[in-house]
Formats: sequence, structure tokens, C-alpha cells
Amino acid sequence: MSLKTYFLQVKEVVQETADSVTIYFWHPLSEQIKYKAGQFITIIVPAGEGGKKVRRSYSMSTSPHSDTAIGVTVKRVEGGLVSNYLNDNVKIGDFLEVLEPLGNFFLEPDADATRHIVLFAAGSGITPMMSIAKSVLKMELNSRVTLIYGNRSEDSIIFKQKLEELEAQYGKRLGVHHLLSNSSDLWVGHKGRISQGIAIRLLKEADTDFDKDNFYLCGPVGMMEDIIAALGIYNVSKERIHKENFHTVMVEGETEETDDSLQTQTVKVKYNGDEYEFEVKPHQTILEAALDLNIDLPYSCQAGMCTACMGTCTEGKVKMDEEDGLTEKELKRGVMLTCVAHPITKGVVIEID
Repeated sequence: MSLKTYFLQVKEVVQETADSVTIYFWHPLSEQIKYKAGQFITIIVPAGEGGKKVRRSYSMSTSPHSDTAIGVTVKRVEGGLVSNYLNDNVKIGDFLEVLEPLGNFFLEPDADATRHIVLFAAGSGITPMMSIAKSVLKMELNSRVTLIYGNRSEDSIIFKQKLEELEAQYGKRLGVHHLLSNSSDLWVGHKGRISQGIAIRLLKEADTDFDKDNFYLCGPVGMMEDIIAALGIYNVSKERIHKENFHTVMVEGETEETDDSLQTQTVKVKYNGDEYEFEVKPHQTILEAALDLNIDLPYSCQAGMCTACMGTCTEGKVKMDEEDGLTEKELKRGVMLTCVAHPITKGVVIEID
């Protein structure tokens, strides 16, 4: 899968909180970049050792329906190569290398719709939710949005002022519920983390119809599991629950534990008429092992979300850390994502179109 690359000029940099910025880009002179509310772009910067290029994916916090510029909001992560580079170095007028918008987590507004969209977010998981909320409120005049948003403290709430402005603009069509896990004594809102009990209580207060409403989730895996369990009590169908797995981005720079069942294996990858044979160690994904050897395989998000690194395992078996980006039919055919895949048998052969 060949992805289009842009070199976008920075239009504006806005400090949202002490550890997060929104970077707005001008569209290229030759075209308007198309994207859907909730999708992400991949930014490539020379943040690695010796200026090596590193890429990370960030959801756009702007709406294709209400914003003229494209914007991503980046929260600083301790030890994160790209998040710290973007927070520390990017300024107006700079050009950044960017891959085209991707992602299966999105909402397309329907001007004729009358519906209730429920958004759950924690921390930087608010970014795609802002895009979705603004799009629905702008384009669906008979729809309403409920946002349940968890943070650590008042100072860490990204878009706090923007959300207040949207509430004032759209009135009863937008309901925002903040939860703080470490609030000050002056905080008069909800306290604690987003849990099953709190989720159910707030959903009932928002006059949620569990038989028809749609739910969008973005945040830590534990939070999303709690919400899905809460929705399961009311038999909400999986088709109406949409989640964005931010885990790879949110732990950027951390070292993951190695699965003890994995062993070093040699894999063969066929791509663009060439064959590459290389070792994959237990702590590596197939893509990571290839990139360490400067084998130029296609990829974008490195989180199992965008499917840019999709291939087919024709021999042997692989295990994936994340399968949500693929359909059941694709999985049965042996389709896999190299960015989250590990070989679990000898003789693994992967073909990439």
C-alpha cells in the first residue's frame, strides 16, 4: 500500500496545556487534503538517534466540516521521541513531512440524521472526539452529542475553553461531563475515573437510548473495557460501539514486556518483487525487525489501526498484538499487519502487495 506524502507548512502552534500543543497546517497549494472526522495523519520527524527519521500517528482534532486548517494535538509523553520533538521544536513556518490521512475510526455526518452520539475520552484521547463532535454539531442540526471526558486535574484538560465555547454555541445539543482523578478542593464537577458505574449513571442522565445510540471510545484500554462492559449490561450491539486504540501512542517511549512464549524466528517477506529474509526477536514485531535492518516495508501508524502494513501470511503462523484493524474474513484468509505481528512458528512467509 503506497501512501501519499505531503510536506505541510505549519500555520499556527497553540499551547493547549503545559504538556500539549495543537499544530495547525496549511493545505498544499495544489489541493485540499481530504479526511474524515476521527481519522489521523502520520508525522515523520528526524527525532531518532543521529537524526534518524521517526514516525508517529496523531488524530486530527480539527473537523473537515468546520475548520479550514488541518490540526493535530500532541501531548508530551515522557521519553517520547516524536511527542517531545513536536512540543519543543515546531514553530510557525516550519515544514513537516506528513503521510495522508488514514484510519477506520471515523464518523461521516448525515444532514438528515436525528441521533445521539456519545463520546468517551481520556487524556489525549479527546483529539478525534473533538473532530467528531464539531462535525456532528455543524452538519446534523437535529442531532446531539454527549462527551464524557476524564483527566487527572483541571490544568490537564485539553480544549477546556474550546469545549465551553461549543457548549455556549450549541446549547442543549452538546453536553460535556468532566471527570478528574486528582482534582483540587475547588473542583465542583465529577471526581474519580471513568468506571462502569459512573458511565452508566452519566449515560442515564444524558437520556441515552441504549437500543439505538452510537458510542465512540478513545483512551486507555482499561477505560474502554469498563465502558464496553457497562454497555454490555444494556445489550448494546458491537456494531454501535466504535473504539480507537491509542495504546501504542500513549505509551510511546516505554518498553513493553516480552511474551515468554515467543522465540527468535527467521521470516521471509516478499514485497515489490524482492525477497527479504531476516530474524525477528521475541521483543520485536516483524516490522520493527525489518526497519532495524533498513528494509523499507510500507507502514504508517505502527499501532495496528491503519492497515498500511497489511500483508498475507502464506506459510507458518503469526500472532498479532492487535486485530481490530482487520475483518474476520481477512483474518481467516491469513491477512496480517506487520506492525503488530510476531512469528510463532518456523518458516513464516509473508507476501505484501
